[in-house]
Amino acid sequence: MKLSVIIVNYNVKYFLEQCLFSVREAIKQIQAEIIVVDNNSVDGSVAMLKTRFPDITLIENKKNVGFSVANNMGIRKSKGEYVLLLNPDTVVEEDSFVKILDYLDNHQEAGALGVKMLNGKGAFLPESKRGLPTPWVAFYKMFGLSKLFPRSSRFNYYHLGYLDENEIHEVDVLSGAFMMLRKTVLEKIGLLDETFFMYGEDIDLSYRVKQAGYKNIYFPKTTIIHYKGESTKKGSLNYVLIFYRAMQIFARKHYSSSRASWFSFIINLAIIFRAFLSITYRIVKMSVLPIADFLLIYGGISLISSYWGHLYLHTDKYPEQFYWLIVPIYAVAWLISIFFSEGYDNPIRLKGVAKGVLTGTVLIVLFYALLPETLRFSRMLIFLSTGWNLIVLVLVRIVLVRLHLFGFEMNTNKQKQILIVANEGNAKQIHQFINTISVNTVVRGYVAVGDFNPKDNESHFVGEVSQLKELVQFYHIDELIFSFNDLSSQDIIHYMGCLSSCNLEYKIASPDSLAVIGSNSIDTNGELYVSSLNVVTTRQMKRIKYLFDVVSSLGVLILSPILIFLQKNPVRFYKTVFRVLFFQQHWVSYISTENNPQGLKEGVFEPIDEKYKQHLPQDAIEKINLNYAQHYAWWNDLNILVRNIGKIG
Repeated sequence: MKLSVIIVNYNVKYFLEQCLFSVREAIKQIQAEIIVVDNNSVDGSVAMLKTRFPDITLIENKKNVGFSVANNMGIRKSKGEYVLLLNPDTVVEEDSFVKILDYLDNHQEAGALGVKMLNGKGAFLPESKRGLPTPWVAFYKMFGLSKLFPRSSRFNYYHLGYLDENEIHEVDVLSGAFMMLRKTVLEKIGLLDETFFMYGEDIDLSYRVKQAGYKNIYFPKTTIIHYKGESTKKGSLNYVLIFYRAMQIFARKHYSSSRASWFSFIINLAIIFRAFLSITYRIVKMSVLPIADFLLIYGGISLISSYWGHLYLHTDKYPEQFYWLIVPIYAVAWLISIFFSEGYDNPIRLKGVAKGVLTGTVLIVLFYALLPETLRFSRMLIFLSTGWNLIVLVLVRIVLVRLHLFGFEMNTNKQKQILIVANEGNAKQIHQFINTISVNTVVRGYVAVGDFNPKDNESHFVGEVSQLKELVQFYHIDELIFSFNDLSSQDIIHYMGCLSSCNLEYKIASPDSLAVIGSNSIDTNGELYVSSLNVVTTRQMKRIKYLFDVVSSLGVLILSPILIFLQKNPVRFYKTVFRVLFFQQHWVSYISTENNPQGLKEGVFEPIDEKYKQHLPQDAIEKINLNYAQHYAWWNDLNILVRNIGKIG
C-alpha cells in the first residue's frame, strides 16, 4: 500500500466530514487507506463515520488520549509506505497526494513534507514553514518582534518570513496539520513523543527527522485549507499555557541543561507576561462598559438631582441616604436590565441599551412605589435620569467603536450578502437550506460553474465563475458559498487564494450534508450553518435560562418551609437548590446520552420522566434533546419544575 492517511478527531464532526470528502477524492488514483482515531467525541462524529464512511478504519477511544497518542495508534495500524498526519479541519486538493508522492519518490533525501496552507479566509498561514525554536527565536516570537519585522531572517526566523511562500524550501519544522512522512523514517526515529499531549509534537518530530540525516521539505506546489482553530481556541490563555509548556518539554529533551534552563526561563517569563496581558485585557474588556455606565448613571443622577433640587425644591443637596443607597440601587437596576437586554454584548446593540434603560426605568418606578415615604424622592428625577442614560450610554458606545478601543464593534444588523457558487440544482438546495435555518443573510444570486444563459429571466444566476471577482465587487458580497458537488477542492482553494484581498468569508456546502461549513478567523471556532441549530445555546437564550434558574431557585427557597415536607432528603433538597442558584446545574437540561448536544450544564430534571426514558431507543432520546434545544422556552422549564417539585430532594 502506498499511503496511509491518519486523522485524529475530537468534536469537529462537520469539519471531519468535509475533510474526508476531499481525502476520498484525492486517493482515487492511489492505493491508500484512511484511518480515523476518535478521541471520545460527544458530537455524533462516530455515528456519522459509521454511516457515511463505512470503508475507513475507525479507532474509537473511550477518553481523550491526546494528539500524539492517538496518532501513534493510527501509525501502528497503518500499512502504507508513506504516512500522512492530517488535521480534521482541513480540505485537500484532488491532486495533492499524487504531486507529493511523485516528489517524494524522486527525492529520497526528503524524510518529511508539508504543504502551503490557507486559512478560512484564503490567507497564507505562516506556520506552513517554520524554523527551529531556539531560545532567541522563541524570545522574538513570544514578545512580538516577529510580527513587527515579518520579513527579517533574524526576528522572524520562527516562521521563516524571508523565504518565498511559493517556492520549495528545506525547512526546520513542518506543521502537524499536514505532515507526510516515510514509514521507514518513522521506524528509524520512532513515533510521536507521547509526552506532548497537544502542540510541540510536530516540532519534536521534525527535529528528529533532521537529526536522522533527512530533510524536511516545504512543498507549495499544492495547497490545502486549514481552518485552524476548530478544535482549540488559539487566543485562549489555556492555549498559551499548553503551547509554551510544550516548548519547555522540547528544550529539556533536545538542548543541553544550561541551554534548556535559559529556554525555560524565557518561556516562563513569556507565560507570565502573556497571561498577565490576557487576564488584564479580559477583565478590562468585560468591566469597562459596566463601570463606565455605573459612573455615568451615578454622576448623571447627582448632577440632575442638584439642578432639580435647586430649581424646584429649593435645596442644593438631597439627604445622604439618597446618594449612598437609592442612587446605587437605581444604577444597579439599570445595569442589570441593560445586561439582560444584550446591551453589553459585542458587537454592540444600541437597541439593547435603549431597551435595557427603559426596562430598568419601569422596574425602578415599581420599586419606588414600594418604598416608605421617607425614601421616596422625585419621580421626575427618575424620568430625567432615563433621558440622560439613553443619550450618554449610547454615546459612550459610539465613541468606543469609533476609537476602536477594546475590540468593540457596532452591530448594524446588516444582512450578510451572499453569492452561491454552484449549478442550478445544488444552488437552489443550498439557498433553501440557508432560508430554512433563518440566518441573517440575503442570497444575491447564483454563480454558474459551467455555462449559463443570461437571457433566462426566471434564473437566479448573475454570472459565471470566471467573473467571480467582478461579481463580488459589483454586488458588495460579504460571503461566498461553494458547492462541493460542483467544484473540486482544487478550484475552491484557487478562488479563495485569488480573492483573499477582498476580505470575504467563505463556506463550503459538503455533498449530501446538512451543514455548510466555514471559518472567518484564526481565533474563532468556525462558522456553521447546520439544520440542527441549537436555539437554547445562543447567548440570549442561555441568559434567559440562567435568569429563570436564579429566580425560580429563590422562589423555591422562599417556599422551602412548606416544600421541605414533600422531600425525601431535606439536605439534598437545599444542596440542589443552591447548586442551581450558583450556576452549577440547570433545573432542566438534556436527557443524558453519549451524543448530547453541547452547551448546557447537567440538569436536575430532564424533558421527559425517568419511567418513560427507560423504554425509548437512543435515536428517539436524541430527537427529544434536539427538539428541547430548538424550541426552548422558560415556561416549559417552569412546567417541568412544578411537576417535579416534590422530587428535588
